[in-house]
Amino acid sequence: MMAQFPGATAQRSSITLKHGTHRLGKRIDAQMETWRSYGLGQFIHWGLYAIPGGHWNGKYYPGAAEWIRSWKDMPNEDYDQLYKQFNPKKFNAKAWAAQAQDMGARYVIITTKHHDGFCIWPSKYTDYTIANSPYKKDALKEIVDAYDAVGIDVYLYFSIIDWHHKGYQSGVPKTAEEKQAYEEFKIFTANQLKELLTNYPSAKGLWFDGTWDKAWIEQAAFTDSLETALRSMRPGLIIGSRFRADENGKRHFDSNGDMMGDYEQGWERKLPKTIEDVHGNDWDCVMTVPENQWGYHSDWRGHVKSSTELMEMMARSVALDGNFVLNFGPDGQGVIRPEEAKLAKEIGEWMKVNKEAIYDCGYTGLEKQDWGYTTKNRKTGKYYMLVFNVPVSGALKIKLGPGMGIGKVYDLANDHNIYEPEETHRSRIEGNEYLIRLKEKPLEPKVIVLESTGEEKESGVLYEKAKT
Repeated sequence: MMAQFPGATAQRSSITLKHGTHRLGKRIDAQMETWRSYGLGQFIHWGLYAIPGGHWNGKYYPGAAEWIRSWKDMPNEDYDQLYKQFNPKKFNAKAWAAQAQDMGARYVIITTKHHDGFCIWPSKYTDYTIANSPYKKDALKEIVDAYDAVGIDVYLYFSIIDWHHKGYQSGVPKTAEEKQAYEEFKIFTANQLKELLTNYPSAKGLWFDGTWDKAWIEQAAFTDSLETALRSMRPGLIIGSRFRADENGKRHFDSNGDMMGDYEQGWERKLPKTIEDVHGNDWDCVMTVPENQWGYHSDWRGHVKSSTELMEMMARSVALDGNFVLNFGPDGQGVIRPEEAKLAKEIGEWMKVNKEAIYDCGYTGLEKQDWGYTTKNRKTGKYYMLVFNVPVSGALKIKLGPGMGIGKVYDLANDHNIYEPEETHRSRIEGNEYLIRLKEKPLEPKVIVLESTGEEKESGVLYEKAKT
């Protein structure tokens, strides 16, 4: 297959592959540039699993709430009847979208169908949909329309796993009967994906889950062909690295070590430490508030992240050229829980002041310092110091690259609060070091803007590297 996007190159040939990556390097088309500029996104896990909320017959389910159907104490036949109770009378897509907008999210990933197979849109390929619930209406359309209306781009989550479909199998089909059933499942899956792109034309991409099954991994030719068909339906469609495997069973990265898809999806509930960890790829991190709860679980246990922790994760993501996506799990009535609403409000208040350091920003190339992170705006060239850990001295060290100079340093929240950086060390080899002394210890994460002159300023403080 030929490269599909501007700036793309053909697959390298160290190992000849039919179904490896079809592009080397980053996409540089407008749709991907938009994705790259988001900074902050929202994930929403919502479906039938929100009704039991991590409990069944008085027993606590210790796993992720959306997996409760797989629990030994959750009878499948009981779970599969929950659609008859799905009637979220307090669901208000416009309220969700308004909250996401206030938080500062610029894209949302919404679960159209999780592993249980229940569709929140009225799919014509199965009866197991919201159309046959008491709610009846197309909740997915309500969500897409609401988020589109406030300018938040929508991405559609779709699980390849489908516990409800009789042809679904996790292991490689062996008998003739199993193989035929799985062929029917493949057709069903392709039809549903094409239906989603047809019914919701404003969606910008597809986010896949459950693709680790051995049965799916074996389908390299089919999945490659399906991806091509989906991209043909929607020029500019964005698909992450976890959709398919190559003919040798390699996922995310093919047998040559090259990423498949448009961005790396290996950063789930974890973050890279250095820019080298992302290997020059686009990427995003999807993050839960508790340890591992995506869908609604009424009983959060273990560590629950604070807004400051989440904002630091966002800053780290953007500083390493990624996006940060925060998960929300509305309950069975369609209500976003108070703890998540509080976090969204706190993050939003910070973003209203400091979003300039997140949106359209990325890696600076500057050496990481212990006080926090630096980002650079791709459009204006401004640098931002996102301060999360103030040293006891109150002085922030920043090391600029050779040839760089500081023109102006000031608070993003108050551009009249100007700093006069102290020059502490300059070396022709190691670059420039400056100390920026804070006038007072901040009560929340602080952003300082650094406007570079693009050239070293004259100074007598210039040293050669030691020769001993």
